[in-house]
Amino acid sequence: MTVEVKIGVQQTARELVIETDESNESVAAQVKEALTSGDGVLTLTDTKGKVTVVAAAKLAYVEIGRSTAGQVGFRS
Repeated sequence: MTVEVKIGVQQTARELVIETDESNESVAAQVKEALTSGDGVLTLTDTKGKVTVVAAAKLAYVEIGRSTAGQVGFRS
């Protein structure tokens, strides 16, 4: 199952959207580590191997949830 991570960056109109094979808990732990560590850098790798690096000081928000890509049908 892939996890979709939306990252809001301060003073930027667009958000970064990354799909990763990591769990919600793993991504949340990485965000927490980036916010509390000395280097203050959040590094995530997407499902295709692309690495995204964001300075923790520039994070506005991080939304972590299950990806809905590829789902077809209606909810009842």
